[in-house]
Amino acid sequence: MTPIDLRSDTVTRPTDAMRAAMAAAPVGDDQYGEDPSTNRLQQRCAELLGKEAALWLPSGTMANQVALRVLTRPGDEVISSRECHAAWHETGGAAANAGVQIVEVGEGGLFTAAQFEAAIKPRGLPVFPPTTLVEIENTHNRGGGLVFPQAEAEAICALARARGIASFLDGARLWNAAAASGRSEAELAAPFDLVAVAFSKGLGAPGGSLLAGPREVIVAADRQRRMLGGAMRQNGIFAAAALHALDHHRDRLAQDHANARALAEAIAPCAAVEIDLATVQTNIVIWRLAPGAMDAATLVARAREQGVLLAAFAARTVRAVTHLDVSAAQTAQAAAVLRRLLG
Repeated sequence: MTPIDLRSDTVTRPTDAMRAAMAAAPVGDDQYGEDPSTNRLQQRCAELLGKEAALWLPSGTMANQVALRVLTRPGDEVISSRECHAAWHETGGAAANAGVQIVEVGEGGLFTAAQFEAAIKPRGLPVFPPTTLVEIENTHNRGGGLVFPQAEAEAICALARARGIASFLDGARLWNAAAASGRSEAELAAPFDLVAVAFSKGLGAPGGSLLAGPREVIVAADRQRRMLGGAMRQNGIFAAAALHALDHHRDRLAQDHANARALAEAIAPCAAVEIDLATVQTNIVIWRLAPGAMDAATLVARAREQGVLLAAFAARTVRAVTHLDVSAAQTAQAAAVLRRLLG
């Protein structure tokens, strides 16, 4: 039996149509700027995100790391949401690659302009590291796929600009945020100096992310990408997958969101489940296991035995993610398995 894989939206496999687009892609040497498919993708995404220029990178982690390297200097401080991807899921790269420290503020993946302002280090005392960047993750992974409120993002970025602080949007799942909020990706990205998006999550491409921003920043990002070994050769096969996904997979993200909501509502009544349904806004469902119930590792193991794959996010926290390769019927099947296990 093929398992129902809810560990992440990164587990999707290219569809037959995407594979055909990849096979037919015109290619060239991207390090020379001669890959026509990559050039087309970069131009299209710059337009989609309302920015001057864009740069393809192999992964979301590299996109985030390059962003830190072009927007900060070693010894600087970055303010971000609590449990942000850059601090929790990039193996300490912010410290090792950019030499910065991250200060987490707010709760559950959200923070306010007031909380941001309170965390900014005063410039007059030389013992403090300078605060030079604020980073927002939208949607927020560990917050349960929360969509960051746009009015608050605008207020935070306006305050940052007034204080001489750069702003960066980790929009790996910005496509989901747009689908859930009804706002365009360009509107969501507009307040920020630099924005990242990923193609390998909700859009279902086999790899790749992208940075978009002012042309001079993207030129600097290209140098950093090369330094980190991220410049590619015949990259058109990846770019073609992303272009196909933009054309064919964006409109269906609402189905992933509906499936996540159905899963969350199905398990919420279980005595062992502690979940805030208000956080289930996109394709991620995160819940805690009540005291006295089995722990996350046990639930993950037992669910796997019954053909459902989950991720343990902490000792008593579990995550499930819906995506292109999970249908509504499979979601209902997974929910039935979890209800039996959770009581």
